[in-house]
Amino acid sequence: MSTATTTATPLRARPAWRALEEHYEAIRTSHLRTLFADDPGRGERLVAEGAGLYLDYSKNGVTDETIALLVRLAEECGLAERTEAMFRGERINVSENRSVLHVALRMPKSESLVVDGVDVVAEVHDVLDRMAEFANRIRSGQWKGHTGKPIRNVINIGIGGSDLGPVMAYEALRHYSQRDLTFRFVSNVDSTDFAEATRDLAAEETLFIVSSKTFTTLETMTNARTAREWAIAVLGDESAIAKHFVAVSTNAEEVSKFGIDTDNMFGFWDWVGGRYSMDSAIGLSTMLAIGPEGFRELLAGFHEMDIHFRTTPHARNLPVLIGLLAIWYGDFFGAQTVGVMPYCQYLKRFPAYLQQLTMESNGKHVTLDGRMVDYQTGAVYWGEPGTNGQHSFYQLIHQGTELIPIDLIGFGRTLNPIRDHHDLLMSNVFAQAEALAFGKTEEQVRAEGTAEAVVPHRVFEGNRPSNVILAEKLTPHTLGALVALYEHSVFTQGTIWGIDSFDQWGVELGKALAQRIIPELESQAEPELHHDSSTNALIRRYRAMR
Repeated sequence: MSTATTTATPLRARPAWRALEEHYEAIRTSHLRTLFADDPGRGERLVAEGAGLYLDYSKNGVTDETIALLVRLAEECGLAERTEAMFRGERINVSENRSVLHVALRMPKSESLVVDGVDVVAEVHDVLDRMAEFANRIRSGQWKGHTGKPIRNVINIGIGGSDLGPVMAYEALRHYSQRDLTFRFVSNVDSTDFAEATRDLAAEETLFIVSSKTFTTLETMTNARTAREWAIAVLGDESAIAKHFVAVSTNAEEVSKFGIDTDNMFGFWDWVGGRYSMDSAIGLSTMLAIGPEGFRELLAGFHEMDIHFRTTPHARNLPVLIGLLAIWYGDFFGAQTVGVMPYCQYLKRFPAYLQQLTMESNGKHVTLDGRMVDYQTGAVYWGEPGTNGQHSFYQLIHQGTELIPIDLIGFGRTLNPIRDHHDLLMSNVFAQAEALAFGKTEEQVRAEGTAEAVVPHRVFEGNRPSNVILAEKLTPHTLGALVALYEHSVFTQGTIWGIDSFDQWGVELGKALAQRIIPELESQAEPELHHDSSTNALIRRYRAMR
């Protein structure tokens, strides 16, 4: 089945979709208590494993038939063919006529992938080698700032994909970082972000990484110019910029104009989307923190999950299964959000990272050929680390009226063994999954001696779905596999929905309007306003407040 053929039939007209609609009506009232009672072995059977990750999806409202139908849907939608098209470098980002090759960022140096006559893997490793040489110089103290002092502070300036990935990776891998280096991240154009990031740092020991593909992104370049002024105010010489700034960009002219030596510019390619770029040169701050070897281990984890996704049958394929379950709950049960709860403090920024990966990718309302969809696409992804979330929003997940599927992520071993903390932490992973699935009946509540008037308040309906994802411990390799797991899950969902998961036109309109409004806010004279009455009034109110 060709990719062109798979886009011809509307999704809801596909035989597998029709079969899933009928199956949903037959199974939608089935309770997990019954599914487990009727099939005691499902907890050992409805699992999958790959790239060092173990997935237990048995506590979902599915049967073997459900999974078979969902897999058939994936096949009817051409998932295998579109996967191969991505790995071959075909231009599957149709609205921008681009290849989608984040998978090439983590291919080993021994491999080759020729796209438009260029071996992109060789180009990737040229950049990685330059990054490694630079990272070693910074980490060893060989690189000296303008006054001869080594770099002790690194500030990454970016936004979106050039910020969320590096921040998440640094926090996730802080255990492996070089502790005599301080890392900060500035993304918000709110001046507070920059002020607080630099307040206690010495300019003589600070390096800025300015991450912007075009070197024209408004928020990033506003912060970069402020950083430039901050450094020069202390160092007193514009030539100091070359020793305290490097760029991750493709625009050599603008980088040079800024004062950065283009020898210290690390490039990437238009086939790398921002939210898929943390393993490109955008990850320079990650490499500085954990070292080139640690970064290579991260890439190896990505690559192992890439191989698993590309080669494993869909019924045992981790990203495919997670993507199919998201389709099942979103399009058939009407769930509008997915919770991701890592039981690991190092992964505290992982849900925020996933928000961009999932919502910018699949927040689309038209298909690849421009037709309006008549089904639900991307869900809202959110979450917090356990056990914190249990004392804030789990109440709604357990007893609220919304159906919220969640992913619980845990590790067999902690990186910081103290007393019985980790056993206590992991007991909560298993307990929450069990409580969500099976709940507590009226009979059970009464048997505890609960007063009749209180019984309804203490009943847990259960039948709330969850996946449990386990790994031995959090390492750079594990993090790479975990991120790739969700990347390919997003791809799976987008393929079934028939949408372009790799453009992001939805961010453009607000940016364009902001450019129009900026001079209206800054004008010394009262500007003539041509917005709607609300926007005009807000602009006038802001000018009066200034």
